Amino acid sequence: MATLLYNNLPALRPTRAISSVLNEMLRDTLPTQAAPSQSFIPQADIVESEQGFELHLMLPGVAKENVKIDFQEGKLTVTGERKAPEAAETGPKFRRVESGYGTFTRTFRLPDTVDVTAIEAQLQDGVLRLTIPSTTKR
Repeated sequence: MATLLYNNLPALRPTRAISSVLNEMLRDTLPTQAAPSQSFIPQADIVESEQGFELHLMLPGVAKENVKIDFQEGKLTVTGERKAPEAAETGPKFRRVESGYGTFTRTFRLPDTVDVTAIEAQLQDGVLRLTIPSTTKR
């Protein structure tokens, strides 16, 4: 007699996965962050085209004057800060903080084929777009 290792019949599968049951059981026992963090790591997307590269850094809530872009020794470094909202003693208190606040630094090594003198930056709608043209055409 064969042993059934996997139930491929959807009607006979349990209605909830074990992970969702564990999540419900552990939800209140896991520690939550009740204060904004001191640093975070913004997400980045890098797109390559025939003209060069485009770097998109997700920086919602970061003011243009709080962003610094630097290039040294083949590395492009973006640093900045997103200030956390102030919590007053008599006002509302943080119950859960999932947003990243504080300082950030992201460093990217650039290939030798890019023209660092022509790098352009634009911060719009919370996305920093860095256009990094290439000196060689494909």
